[in-house]
Amino acid sequence: MTTPTPKQPVPPYVPGHNLLAGKSVLITAAAGAGIGLSTAIKIAQEGASALMISDVHDGRLQKAVEQIEAETGLRPHAHLCNVTREDDVQALINTAVDKMGHIDVLVNNAGLGTSNKLLDMTDDQWNLVLDVTLNGTFRMTRAALKHMSQRGQGVIVNNASVLGWRAQKEQAHYAAAKAGVMAFTRCAAMEAAEFGVRINAVSPSIVLHDFLRKSAPADLLAELESKEAFGRAAEAWEIANVIVFLASDYSSYMTGEVVSVSSQRA
Repeated sequence: MTTPTPKQPVPPYVPGHNLLAGKSVLITAAAGAGIGLSTAIKIAQEGASALMISDVHDGRLQKAVEQIEAETGLRPHAHLCNVTREDDVQALINTAVDKMGHIDVLVNNAGLGTSNKLLDMTDDQWNLVLDVTLNGTFRMTRAALKHMSQRGQGVIVNNASVLGWRAQKEQAHYAAAKAGVMAFTRCAAMEAAEFGVRINAVSPSIVLHDFLRKSAPADLLAELESKEAFGRAAEAWEIANVIVFLASDYSSYMTGEVVSVSSQRA
């Protein structure tokens, strides 16, 4: 039996360094308490001149707007969007361009994860996870690329997962969707390059936040944490740091890459 790794302390929060100064950024699924909200806060702290966040929950979205402004001084635009609906996606892109003038960076954070045994999984459960996580990333990328290609520049960062590489029980639908995001990122990047647009993805392992704590058993989360090299889950802002790097000019020669943000072998 493997001995659990001693839990290491969380490092100090990294302050902003104006890596996104003057950029206009759009983030999907940025309400709540996960990677999306942390990324929105981090992007504002990195000097973005304009920010738009979207989500499917209006109440949560408005709370996120207030929190981002309180913590960063930048009040983001907000727009409801369900990435499984093409009309919603088009309305989000059009509104973002109208409010911000253009979109320099798109962060595709929308995704849906549940735990279901394969023998018990219904078609609807399988299709919903793929429609939000994979098809939603496709729809948003397609819509944003039409805008970015006309400008001859832009960056798209997708949120994948180490489950796109690694096997885990009851995660067949989510793993398949995230593996699809990885493959989609690589192929889309090759097409986008001719327009001066870069597309990359982050691939986190375990990131503890309130939604995950409510949706997964505590003993499973503790087991997954114990397997990490630092004996702990990542903080959402630690993933946001890498998203910011991929969105910034510091990664100007990177495209079609899937960056593992994990302390565990994938």
